Amino acid sequence: MTEVKIKRRCAIYTRKSSEEGLDQEFNSLHAQREACEAYIASQRSEGWVLVRDQYDDGGVSGGTLERPGLQRLLEDIEDGLVDVVVVYKIDRLSRSLADFAKLVEVFDRNGVTFVSVTQSFNTTTSMGRLTLNILLSFAQFEREVTAERIRDKVAASRKKGMWMGGVPPYGYRVKNRKLVISDEAAEHVRWIFARFLEIGSGTELAREVTKRGIRTPRGNQIDKKYLYRMLNNRAYIGEAVHKGDSYPGEHDAIIDRETWDRVHAILQESPRKRAARTRAETPAVLKGLLFGPDGAAFSPTHTRKGGKLYRYYVSQTVLKHGAGACPVGRVPAGEIEAAVVDQLRTVFRQPEIVAGTWKAARAHHGDIAETDARAALQQLDPLWVELFPAEQARIVTLLVERVDIGTNGLNFRLRMDGLGGLAREMLSGSFGAAS
Repeated sequence: MTEVKIKRRCAIYTRKSSEEGLDQEFNSLHAQREACEAYIASQRSEGWVLVRDQYDDGGVSGGTLERPGLQRLLEDIEDGLVDVVVVYKIDRLSRSLADFAKLVEVFDRNGVTFVSVTQSFNTTTSMGRLTLNILLSFAQFEREVTAERIRDKVAASRKKGMWMGGVPPYGYRVKNRKLVISDEAAEHVRWIFARFLEIGSGTELAREVTKRGIRTPRGNQIDKKYLYRMLNNRAYIGEAVHKGDSYPGEHDAIIDRETWDRVHAILQESPRKRAARTRAETPAVLKGLLFGPDGAAFSPTHTRKGGKLYRYYVSQTVLKHGAGACPVGRVPAGEIEAAVVDQLRTVFRQPEIVAGTWKAARAHHGDIAETDARAALQQLDPLWVELFPAEQARIVTLLVERVDIGTNGLNFRLRMDGLGGLAREMLSGSFGAAS
């Protein structure tokens, strides 16, 4: 009687770690498949047949199981569509012993045999499993040794100041595997370092960077965290860093050493102290202008809770006689200052105010056209947020004679001569010079 051979459906799996050469007409994946097809053909007498589906992973590392081709293969195995998995070498399937153990478990659960055409193994036998585990251990060892060699090479190259890839620092671009200065972005870097020396605040600097329209190479907004990384990046002084150690780099510096040292003298001071100093140097906008319902002046003060500073204006009546002596004893500084500025902006758009400004400007500053006065006041609105706090305080003092606050809201009186003087400043081009 003729022996009946059981049909065994064979799936070929191929993998290549890098994408190099995949665009060639005959690449590594094709070579692996050709060898596997030849092996399956040699086993035709045993009932082996090749399934139509192809399971290929090009440019994917064997250190993970999250591979599209492998995942499709595992799904077909679970669906009972595969009897034998054929690969060129066992490390094509996995380089990790732990991952391979998971694959063997899937194979065994579904009665699937694993075969390597260059290392003939049958995982249905205990000896086959032992041999596979030994070889996989060596494959994993080789992978780890290779990784160590790569790390050593990177470390040696960094010590020589070479650029070893990755995203180049803002202000540089990569040319011939080296960092070269990008002129326009480098000017932004120099301005950022110089401006930080002037204001010493990352938060304020982030606001100014946004106003100037400076963005990351990918078009994202530059925040405080990104700025501090820039201010601490030693690439800007021409150095290469590896594991915390700095070496002279092959690239040119954007920032000189003196500027770098001055910036880092500021950075060594705690952010809390720098923030407190910045606030202390910021004048109270309504100092000497704010009065309560009883006619007493309000004085600027502050308190600190949980490391955060809060600013207030407090009535002199409360300071002298205690809480409850005035119906409006204390108001948050930020809220009252914002309310006054908002009313100023509204006033600048009122025709009668423009007419009064024009008359005041003519009386105190010579001939000036009404249309010029209107244009000057309208220009102030969009410019306000770009002014430094000291300049904002100067303008409020120039424009506001008095602000009265009561239980029903606030009222303020304008200085018409101040409006005329401000319009004259803006038309002459001297406005905002202090900023």
